Amino acid sequence: MIDRLAEISKACDLGILPEHKLPIAIVGAGNIVERAHLPSYRNLGIEVVGIYDIDRQRSERLAGLFGVPRVYDSLAALLADERVRVVDIALPAPVQAPVIEEVLAAKRHVLAQKPVALDSGTVGRLMSLADNHGVYLCVNQQARFDEGIMATRAMLQRGWIGTPVSLEMSVLRATPWDSWYKDVPHLELWYHSIHEIDAIRSWFGTPATVWCAGGTVPGQTCAGETNVFCSFSFAENFHGVYHATSELRTGSSTSRFRIDGSEGSIEGDLGRFDRSDGSRDGRPDRVRVWSRTLPTADWLDYPCTKRWFLDAFAGPIGSLFRAVATQSRPQPDGHDNVATVRLIEALYASMQSGEAQTLPED
Repeated sequence: MIDRLAEISKACDLGILPEHKLPIAIVGAGNIVERAHLPSYRNLGIEVVGIYDIDRQRSERLAGLFGVPRVYDSLAALLADERVRVVDIALPAPVQAPVIEEVLAAKRHVLAQKPVALDSGTVGRLMSLADNHGVYLCVNQQARFDEGIMATRAMLQRGWIGTPVSLEMSVLRATPWDSWYKDVPHLELWYHSIHEIDAIRSWFGTPATVWCAGGTVPGQTCAGETNVFCSFSFAENFHGVYHATSELRTGSSTSRFRIDGSEGSIEGDLGRFDRSDGSRDGRPDRVRVWSRTLPTADWLDYPCTKRWFLDAFAGPIGSLFRAVATQSRPQPDGHDNVATVRLIEALYASMQSGEAQTLPED
């Protein structure tokens, strides 16, 4: 049994070969760059050659904190730097697409913040541009690289619980809406739950039909929906439900899921929101499986040791580096991300109409 768990651990390895690493420049100097991107690159030994933000003071502050040698005056100056092979673009979705276009046209590989854009047509067009220019566009959907998510995916791929028949996931968290998100009209699905929904797609692909209801919580300070209920139908006998709130008023933030199949079950307790030990970055996930195919006598724990922050951030950038080195597709690239964006669009359409929506196959 230890050998079988080692097999899952190997599938969760996010190590990056030294010869695959490329110099990076960053566009954007916001909170996520400070909290996650730059610390992750430092931990991974990835060279950051420069940073650009329209607010030069913010760029200079982060450059000083992380030892980034150059602050660019403009995007054009960044793209004129011949050392830059990859550009990490971490901007709000409404303004990100034109920057991605310019970087792709300069034939630099792109790691783009999610959502790339707020419509699937734009994401598809950007992916076509990347293909036309012979470069890669990878999307920073790091949730699918969280160890608990990856371990679950590896167990599903190996048939440990047989044919899936049901999924339940619940994400309850308190979010301080003190940034530009405060006035965004469509909020929870685009800017929070897109993580979990993309992770669900990485497990099972795109559902055939979806339904969604969403709303606000009395007294919330932001304009958009913060409470959503979604249902997914993947196949005739396989359905799932997802509930998320970003306005938790009591108790501790949690993120849990259960998948039942014809030959067993997988349960997970994702640790990204657990601050019980005082850590801002949460704790490792908890995952366990009960399988008739292994078989297990009872629940078998998989020992997660990594955290979403900062460990999962190695997934997208490592995938992009590997794609460049081996001329393969990164995961998730723009082609895959189009399907995630279409799914979010369908959930909003259902929320507005009150009716289930049908999606095309991946």
